[in-house]
Amino acid sequence: MDFAELEAIEGLRWPWNSWPPSASSSAELVVPPSVLFTPLMPVSDLPLLPYDPLSCSSCSSVLNPYARVDYRSAVWSCPFCLARNPFPRAYAGIADHNLPAELFPTHSTVEYLLSRSPASFESSSSLAGFDAAKAVAGSSFVFVIDACTEESEFRALKNEILHVVAQLPENALVGLVSFGAMVWVHDLGFSDCSRVVVLCGDRELSSEKIQDLMGISRQHHRKLGLSQSLKQGFLLPVSECEFNITTAIEELILFNALPGHRPQRATGAAISAAVAIIEGCAPNSGGRIMVFTSGPATVGPGMIVETDLSHSIRTHRDLLSGHAPFAEQARSFYRQLSQRLSDRSLVLDLFACSLDQVGAAEMRFPIETSGGLMMLMETFESEQFKKCLRHIFNCEGTDHLNMHFDATVKVVTTKEVKICGALGPCMSLKKKNSSVSEKEIGQGGTTTWKMSTLASKTCLAFIFQVSTAQKAEPSKVFFIQFMTRYRHGNGGLRLRVTTAARRWAATRSPEIVAGFDQEAAATIMARLAIHRTEEYHARDVIRWLDKMLVRFSSKFGEYIPEDPSSFRLSSNFSLFPQFIYYLRRSQFIDVFNCAPDETAFFRLMLNREGVVGSLIMIQPTLFQYSLDGPPIPVLLDVSSIRPDVILLFDSYFHVVIHYGSKIAQWKQLGYDKDPSHENLRKLLEAPELDAKALVEDRIPMPKLIRCNQHGSQARFLLARLNPSVTQKSQLVNGSEIVFTDDVSLQVFIEHLQALAVQG
Repeated sequence: MDFAELEAIEGLRWPWNSWPPSASSSAELVVPPSVLFTPLMPVSDLPLLPYDPLSCSSCSSVLNPYARVDYRSAVWSCPFCLARNPFPRAYAGIADHNLPAELFPTHSTVEYLLSRSPASFESSSSLAGFDAAKAVAGSSFVFVIDACTEESEFRALKNEILHVVAQLPENALVGLVSFGAMVWVHDLGFSDCSRVVVLCGDRELSSEKIQDLMGISRQHHRKLGLSQSLKQGFLLPVSECEFNITTAIEELILFNALPGHRPQRATGAAISAAVAIIEGCAPNSGGRIMVFTSGPATVGPGMIVETDLSHSIRTHRDLLSGHAPFAEQARSFYRQLSQRLSDRSLVLDLFACSLDQVGAAEMRFPIETSGGLMMLMETFESEQFKKCLRHIFNCEGTDHLNMHFDATVKVVTTKEVKICGALGPCMSLKKKNSSVSEKEIGQGGTTTWKMSTLASKTCLAFIFQVSTAQKAEPSKVFFIQFMTRYRHGNGGLRLRVTTAARRWAATRSPEIVAGFDQEAAATIMARLAIHRTEEYHARDVIRWLDKMLVRFSSKFGEYIPEDPSSFRLSSNFSLFPQFIYYLRRSQFIDVFNCAPDETAFFRLMLNREGVVGSLIMIQPTLFQYSLDGPPIPVLLDVSSIRPDVILLFDSYFHVVIHYGSKIAQWKQLGYDKDPSHENLRKLLEAPELDAKALVEDRIPMPKLIRCNQHGSQARFLLARLNPSVTQKSQLVNGSEIVFTDDVSLQVFIEHLQALAVQG
């Protein structure tokens, strides 16, 4: 079974493609019944239907190829609840030779162009009643700029933002907020001179209070009996304020810190003010709040450290021991902010260019749940920053931005399947029905989730449970339907419906084994492990992973009890222990030598990536280039390092070109520039070209590192290799070693076998 081909058709990856029929037997699988769903995955030949969907009157599922149709009486039976539904007049000519697109057996995924927002798909957002035909203004973009940035960095940042503003569609709404110790909200509608509203940065003000101070409160206007159409200049179409916002950005001034102190930054107050602007001026537009900062918040809500440099910023150890006095309060503030963002379909992006931490760990929750982007870089002058910012505002040859806002995903299941929750960039809307399990995992307690934005690669993990009340029959089929409603970049409402069918299978059935997708299973276990790190220490999470793997191996391995040498795993399961080995050593679980901000970034990225990207993060790829032949994949092992080869290492966040000592020496002597050594020149060019291709296709752009064997930068490669040769091993001449106390993959597997055969 080719799971990648199935994913290209459905946009789904199932760790188990057949499920046991009872709750107890499904619990024995260790990896829970689950689905990785990419809502907007590009699907070839996707039908785009110019009418509203036909929904079941009982369970709200949408007409799909698995529905039974009675052509004579013009009635269809819902495969989820078995309710019979009449076809409306528009389907009058339906017959087995005249089927609508949604009933074609090959169309498990279809997309509807909605004329309105059907009641069954409405979210809690104010955009739920959005009518594209009446839309005049586009989406909103508020730029929140740190005015305490170093001068050359500030200049580069302003140039990039000006470039972005120049590329925006004329109907896009823009706003500008800058901050230091105070928050400056710029009036872009006042052209006589620069005009700003100054807010105190050390106070946590409500949205209503901020709007009152700015004169944009609709409630205040109603009390005074004034017109509801607000005349304001804080959020205006680009066509009306391009000159003013350009001038305001160019005239932004810097604020320097006192000697021995950090600059005073009211980051949280500035973000709150930006949200209040959109809430007051364009509550139905959706949009992005883009924060550009070069240091931590030191005053007001969201503060994580004092200005005095004698107080160091919190570390993982401080967070665990309770010596981070501002962390919990900052997290609480940003969690409240995330609900405001979700209610108005707003995205929070963070671009942090600093050698120190900026408080990204505390800001992770609203960034992740809103679907925002987090970038941690060293400088605003880097190519990484420029490429990422321009990618966000990519139009791809169209007259609108390639952004989709105000998305909701609704899941409908057959009665034997219960929904535990979702892991990924979404928020639960707390809409319960009989399909919702009592057990909550991640964003649970609902059948509907909200996302402020959706990209084509955004991937959500849905965890399910086999019902204890309903007994499923083996060999029968169960169904799950995913309904994704979103506002397209052109302003129109769309609904993508994906319906999937899988079979119940007996616990010992070969179907269970044949349907195991070990790559999807590793991705699910990684997300579950990250979810556990929110409550448990990293060591406890590693113990949990180890226990799960032992149970899994004991369940699906073939062995003679108490004989480790007899242990075997079939090819369908053989790579899974290896994935778990590299996961437990990865920066997602083992936070040693990582700052909290870096850990937050890594976990946020893993939580939204699909199977392919996630696997590269868990178990990086390694290719070898030599004069003996074309590039070949090699083991992610220290033994792959040799003096006469070049290695190309891809861990998703870093791409490393590693030159063996001989190759590095030849390069240093300039042999590659000698026409008589053409082969060497081509050998050096090949990994450069492949590395460039890897870097180009990925957002955020990974850091490209070139290093020589035994060089300091080689640590990026050595840290992720299997330490099969260490300082404790018997050394062979010329072999590379890793100085570590970690066990190698071979020792790990031997211990696993010994524990698994104990039953």
